[in-house]
Amino acid sequence: MHVGLIIYGRLETLTGGYIYDKFLVDHLRQQGHPVDIISLPWRNYGRHLADNLSRELYHDLRRARYDILLEDELNHPSLFWLNRKLTQKIKYPIVTIVHQILSRQPRTFFANLIFGMIERHYLSSVNAFIFNSQTTRTTVGYLTGTQRPSIVAAPAGDRLGFLPSKALIRSRAHQSGPLQLLHIGNVRPNKGLHPLITRLADIAPEKWHLTVVGSLAMDRRYVQEVQRLIARKNLWRQITLTGALDGPELAGHLARSHIFTMPFSHESFGMAYLEGMAYGLPAIGSSAGAVKEFIQPGVNGFLVEPQGPAALSEHLESLYNDRQRLYAMGAAAWETFHARPRWRQTMQKIQIFLQDLVHHEGGSDLDSD
Repeated sequence: MHVGLIIYGRLETLTGGYIYDKFLVDHLRQQGHPVDIISLPWRNYGRHLADNLSRELYHDLRRARYDILLEDELNHPSLFWLNRKLTQKIKYPIVTIVHQILSRQPRTFFANLIFGMIERHYLSSVNAFIFNSQTTRTTVGYLTGTQRPSIVAAPAGDRLGFLPSKALIRSRAHQSGPLQLLHIGNVRPNKGLHPLITRLADIAPEKWHLTVVGSLAMDRRYVQEVQRLIARKNLWRQITLTGALDGPELAGHLARSHIFTMPFSHESFGMAYLEGMAYGLPAIGSSAGAVKEFIQPGVNGFLVEPQGPAALSEHLESLYNDRQRLYAMGAAAWETFHARPRWRQTMQKIQIFLQDLVHHEGGSDLDSD
């Protein structure tokens, strides 16, 4: 099975969607399936629209001898019209990998209206879908109103390893001192770091310390806003901005932390939350996104309503004062991780789905799972 994959930029980019795509590419190649990466340059949204007029891209895809073409849905502005021309000339099916829906992210109504029209046209131009969550699948269903072959293949949490026993969670939970809070996400507005810091500032400083792991280079203006807020609240001793980390360094932060804390980030899945659970971290997330698919409030974490941010302080105060509850929730988070599929299982599921699409001549007779 010869596969093409269209992305923006580099496959090694440290965001959840790119990590997912790289796992898939590596798995397919290990199974003997050649994968060609078609990398489009990063530009702004308006300039991405011009890619639909690229004769070079169109002719390259038209001449390609693929069995199937994968497209990261992030590329939808570059492909929403080009796909419609392409499908009239090619024999291979086009499958989109949907990590998130841009037009459902928090922004102005008018902006989402424009994004939604383009995104809807794109989603209607493909033959099948790979979704990272049931929440994402439901959202796409509302946008398109059509049934096409699809699969929900959720990210796994074993990329960075996991704690070997609950005993380590217990000893960490009962250590005296402040709660060690961990926030993993590139420092951009959609990850909700600004409102998180604002809420933490109301909690006594001896009760918490926040470590923020994520790139400081993707939105320098927002990073400066965050730094000014930290200075204004006099929280430099309370907050550490590490920049982008991965591998053993990131795993070390997971092992030393108590709670994964991203309550104001609207996630289409939330892979980092699950990676935290692998290390026994209860997760505090937003009720507005897909993390509610695996966070059980009061059991392995908490969900914060966007309109009720005061609940964050209550949750952190309760865990600071009750270390046995902190341990119990950490142990439940660890069990949640162990009950879910590993990356290899998720990628194998996608491989079987893609092979079935190829064998059914573009998936026209294939039922959704």
